[in-house]
Amino acid sequence: MTTNIGLLREIRNNEVELMLSWRNAPNVRANMYTHHEISLSEHLTWWERTKKNKHHHYFMYEHHSVPLGIVALTEIDLIAKSSSWAFYAAPGAPTGTGSKMEFLTLDYAFDTLGLQALDCEVLSFNIPVLKLHEKFGFQVVETVKNGHNTGSQYYDIYKLQLTASDWKHFRPLMLKRVEQR
Repeated sequence: MTTNIGLLREIRNNEVELMLSWRNAPNVRANMYTHHEISLSEHLTWWERTKKNKHHHYFMYEHHSVPLGIVALTEIDLIAKSSSWAFYAAPGAPTGTGSKMEFLTLDYAFDTLGLQALDCEVLSFNIPVLKLHEKFGFQVVETVKNGHNTGSQYYDIYKLQLTASDWKHFRPLMLKRVEQR
């Protein structure tokens, strides 16, 4: 999974606390379903369970040997050929990191895993990520009105999907764009 735009690789044991620090960063937490600061104990328990689950693949995104983000494919169903996915970049990651992570993830999902559909969800206030996914060919397939409660306000949840055939169409243009970043 290596290209000149970076690579997705296994998360190393010595990076689990780094992953937690990124996940707990206020700008990352603000865009997640859970907003509380995750304790190390809670994180380690989750990680032990997650890395044993064959239906979840978590990766470190790295560019020029620098770890810059986390990619998660979850609910992988190789019979139905579908999965959900999500990502977050490290605080302070360079502009374009999200695009590079998305490109590599889509190649992995459709080429390596042979999926036919990839799903994701975006909270309605997270317009930059919604627009990013749409640039890559994702389409909103459902809107859950007031589907997420932050404790002080309700937000819609946009459910998006990209198919393998749509990725084949969008891939050449997106490769050019991510290589320019």
